[in-house]
Amino acid sequence: MKKMISISLILAMLVSMILGGCAGNKKSGGIQLFYLNMDVTKIVPVDYELKASDTEGQIEELLDKLASDPEENDIRRVIPKDVSVQGYDYNGYLLTVDFSEEYHDMSPTEEVLSRAAIVRTLLQIKGISYVAFTVNSEYLQDAEGKVVGGMNNESFVENPGEQINTSLTTTLTLYFASSDGTQLEKENRVVHYSSNISMEKLVMEQLLEGPKTKGLQSAIPSETKLITISVVDGICYVNLDDAFKNQNAEISEAVVLYSIVDSLTELQTVNKVQISINGDTKGKCRYTYDLSNMYTADQSIVVQDTQEETSQPEAGTEETQITTGGK
Repeated sequence: MKKMISISLILAMLVSMILGGCAGNKKSGGIQLFYLNMDVTKIVPVDYELKASDTEGQIEELLDKLASDPEENDIRRVIPKDVSVQGYDYNGYLLTVDFSEEYHDMSPTEEVLSRAAIVRTLLQIKGISYVAFTVNSEYLQDAEGKVVGGMNNESFVENPGEQINTSLTTTLTLYFASSDGTQLEKENRVVHYSSNISMEKLVMEQLLEGPKTKGLQSAIPSETKLITISVVDGICYVNLDDAFKNQNAEISEAVVLYSIVDSLTELQTVNKVQISINGDTKGKCRYTYDLSNMYTADQSIVVQDTQEETSQPEAGTEETQITTGGK
């Protein structure tokens, strides 16, 4: 049985160690390789000059270095000897690295630090904005079974001015499909969440969980996984996996699209939304809506006369804990 890695408590203890081990400047024209110290308590940067000039060559070169013993005696390799890199996929901004099943044999502490070291090293390659992990072609999951998704440097940094495990409460406005799948209906949901998760990711996670209001249904296929999500200049980029294509034909395409768009644009930081599938914006949401377009909110298919309900957390329900390193 696979180990599901929870970092709720681990990151709280290790974030300062990670940051402390990342001091130092890169050589001019070079990068830094990140290794583990012998006690597996922090990551250690080592100056390095890339030999390959093309992106794929650099990816392979760095993965090979991280899977090899370093020359220095006081640090250790990042990828354990019994863990193999089975391949990788690079789509222009997202690099997905596939590891063998033995990846799950690492202790939680070693896994978090190794993941941070690998991600920090690979993000130095020009053009790579996010790094995701798969194990035997399945996306790495946390203790709650949620996909960890694409990671960047912020995935391993504590939010300024906040404790990493601070629990907050907010009310989200989410849009789900009506019972006949032709319209959207609004659901206001009170959510407890951790301070290191971005609001746009919180919205998508709640959408993927489905509605709590009787008579509504999720417009997004239930098996869909969120790979990455980010906001740049008011545009929210949502990257979903292939399962998004397995849409219920009884739910209209517009309802599927605007369930995501209208929910995300309720956030003050989001004005437009672009959806991609495995990082690809070619093709359509189903038949009509081009993925290459950026969509603004559209309330025309939202039921306006339905009494709004606020979904409260059940009594005794534990507050959401940190289970991913990503934002």
